[in-house]
Amino acid sequence: MVEERVVEVERPAGATHTHTTVYDDRPRSGGGAGWFIAIVLVLALAAGLYFFANMSNSRASRDNAIAGAASDVGAAAKKVGSAAETAADKATDK
Repeated sequence: MVEERVVEVERPAGATHTHTTVYDDRPRSGGGAGWFIAIVLVLALAAGLYFFANMSNSRASRDNAIAGAASDVGAAAKKVGSAAETAADKATDK
């Protein structure tokens, strides 16, 4: 409902001043700012979760790479040890 209030003020010198105030009781629309902020927050949350998930995957990949390298070093050490034993056996057999 719209209500209009008119106030007239008359000065002693005879001048009249009119002031009109309009009151509107209808519910106001919130505009789109709230929805925009909500969408931005959801996108920021999704991006943060994505990067956090990738950090976890990169740590696991790094740990797997280190374990694989350690296994390769261990296999190489066994080969070197076997080669040294073979060389020592051949040197003592002659």
